[in-house]
Amino acid sequence: MGIVLAIVVLSQFPFYYYVWNWPQSWVDLCGKGRDPSKIMAYVGHLLKIIQFISLFSVSSFHWPPPFYFWPLFAFGQFLNFRVYQLLGEAGTYYGVRFGKTIPWVTEFPFGVISDPQYIGSIMSLLACLPWVPFQYILLWILGYVFMIRVESKEDASTRAKPLN
Repeated sequence: MGIVLAIVVLSQFPFYYYVWNWPQSWVDLCGKGRDPSKIMAYVGHLLKIIQFISLFSVSSFHWPPPFYFWPLFAFGQFLNFRVYQLLGEAGTYYGVRFGKTIPWVTEFPFGVISDPQYIGSIMSLLACLPWVPFQYILLWILGYVFMIRVESKEDASTRAKPLN
């Protein structure tokens, strides 16, 4: 069961790696007239739901949470919400890789925190340590660190051409 859960926890990262490195094949797969960012969001949400279900299966909940839960979880979710608010779906889900124009954003947390969407997710995961076994949280965090490294290098020549 542990190996299956580890695979499920890591399931989203090969998908994001594929889409980041080969965006044209993702656009082609989505088809003409379909928004690749929106389809990517749907797939990403489905993978995230499967991840959460797998973590719930090994979690042991108790109340009240430790004192550090609330600030870590709240600030992590604030960062995620703020990134989505500033960039929208296309900015959050690789729109620039699909040939979309994403406005340059300098408001907080950009310019202050590098990769705020991943830092926010890591903070939220750390907040859940009292309930979820450490190895699953660590594995998920390592996946985010991997994606931070992957997304730190972008070759503009590999951006997709829209099918329209």
